[in-house]
Amino acid sequence: MRSPALLFHSLTLFLLVSCGEEAPETQDANGRQDPRRIPYEIVGTTPHSTTASTQGLLLHEGLYYESTGGYGTSTLRKVDPKSGKVLKQLSLPKQLFGEGLALRGDRLYQLTWKRGVGFIFDRETMKHLGNFHYQGEGWGLTWNGEHFILSDGTAFLRFFEPENFTLVRSVKVHNQLGPVDRINELEFVEGKIFANRWLRDEILVIDPRTGVVEGTLNLAPLEQPRPRDPESVLNGIAYDPTTRLLHVTGKRWPRVYVLRILK
Repeated sequence: MRSPALLFHSLTLFLLVSCGEEAPETQDANGRQDPRRIPYEIVGTTPHSTTASTQGLLLHEGLYYESTGGYGTSTLRKVDPKSGKVLKQLSLPKQLFGEGLALRGDRLYQLTWKRGVGFIFDRETMKHLGNFHYQGEGWGLTWNGEHFILSDGTAFLRFFEPENFTLVRSVKVHNQLGPVDRINELEFVEGKIFANRWLRDEILVIDPRTGVVEGTLNLAPLEQPRPRDPESVLNGIAYDPTTRLLHVTGKRWPRVYVLRILK
């Protein structure tokens, strides 16, 4: 198998030249700063199932764990990144729509969209261990080592205590222009929240204390042309703290992109 880095060398150069250069911070009339553009490069890709409507993605000990959506098609999957092979899969009841996914210890926590219920699974066996409940919709979920952070499609992120999922606090995501809504998939990366916006080809870097958008990654050059399905949008962020690489994909995309953030 040829090296993914070599296969995508020309695309990497394109990204660095066209969208990877760091844009200077600018200010509006009130002195508020624009989020800075964060440069990155593609260092490889891995296969991804074009039947997987990705809602949540994480990477742990060399394996992907993925939550997929759709009524009658929602699953929890354990996937081998090298081959894209599904090693283990559970299907959710047909009336439930799978959403965000987070790992705490050896337990996986999976959201559903509109039912206000989430599921707890053993990471190794994927055995169902219990449920948890929350008010409103569930979109994205991540774990920061102390609290679960949940998005619901609005500009608010909610922080929950892990044992009984009680609400601790919430923060409004905003930039220099005001609130930023449609916050979707989440990943906690070195003290920051990385989040994509539904129907936008960008990842936001958010300060979890204030909700301020400190930077953005422009992912529009990835996966062009896109699959014909208009719902096949960017949605899936996983981080490997060992390599410090970011893994991103979209709904029904044929590949996961592995990115190195340059600054």
